Amino acid sequence: MTVTAPDPAPAPTTPAGPVVIGLDPSLTGTGLASSNGWCDVIGYKKARTKDPGITQIPHAERITAMRTLLDQILTAIGDPALIVMELPAPSRSGGGAHERGWLWWQLYNHLDQRETLIGLLTPNQRALYATGKGQATKNAVVDAVARRFPTWTTEGDDNAADAVTLMAAGRDWLGWPITDMPKTHRAALDKATWPTLPGADR
Repeated sequence: MTVTAPDPAPAPTTPAGPVVIGLDPSLTGTGLASSNGWCDVIGYKKARTKDPGITQIPHAERITAMRTLLDQILTAIGDPALIVMELPAPSRSGGGAHERGWLWWQLYNHLDQRETLIGLLTPNQRALYATGKGQATKNAVVDAVARRFPTWTTEGDDNAADAVTLMAAGRDWLGWPITDMPKTHRAALDKATWPTLPGADR
């Protein structure tokens, strides 16, 4: 039973402006992307091929693994100006919904306690910002991120690509866009949930 968290490698040059982190929570592949030029994927990994997944191990081991994962994600996030998280998809099927919900709310709670500004996008809003289509496939998002944000090396991982998209949306909302985005894509910003900026009516 292990939780892996490779150290993110910063880009040689990083964009100016506020640091924004994109966060796509997942038990097995939490996507993280920083406006400083790096992206990473952190998740629970089986220690051996025949090990059960995190939702199948005994409860005492499960909560330990989940807490470890939570701590590693929070450490990787650091102290940015803004976090942009993907909202859970209520209709998502499959096992682990109970555990995924715990992780999402624990992340939100810890960030809120830190008084970190948090923006929230639905999966459709994230896809819309990346591709201009809210129902875009994961591969379409990966391809769009590779073309528009080449500084962030996702290696084709959709979790990393989602995080880059969330980060870029946050920078755009703050008025520091990573790149010019079409109006159709930016419509996602009007649909998203954003925090109130200190000293602003926004």
